[in-house]
Amino acid sequence: MVIETNSEAETVLAGEQMGKMLLPGDVLAFYGDLGAGKTAFIRGVARGLGIASRVSSPTFTIVNEYPGPVPLFHFDMYRLGSSDELFEIGWEDYLTRGGVCCVEWTENVADAMPAEAVAVTIEKTGENARKITVSGGGRF
Repeated sequence: MVIETNSEAETVLAGEQMGKMLLPGDVLAFYGDLGAGKTAFIRGVARGLGIASRVSSPTFTIVNEYPGPVPLFHFDMYRLGSSDELFEIGWEDYLTRGGVCCVEWTENVADAMPAEAVAVTIEKTGENARKITVSGGGRF
């Protein structure tokens, strides 16, 4: 599935639409350059999951947890050197807690991603325009 957006608001809306289709246990593996819109898309995912909290990047905390009808676990792997560090913070526990895991900078921990993870690649195609490619997970 390919989605084209022309503003941050449209990127958030695309994430919200996807969030409404997600199930507990889903893992979204995000790829894209710094400033591509990964966190904006995840803000929308949270909205689609029924989460009212303000979503921000967990760059310094590694993971932010957002309670809701389906909890959201938002990971930022930018500062991790390997998947070993991810396992040290309880990655396997997060996978079994009945929430949705959104993982930014997946390339740093690719070997820890479950085979059924949904890949979300966000590319800048203009100042505010984005091309969002969603694949995998058996449903997308």
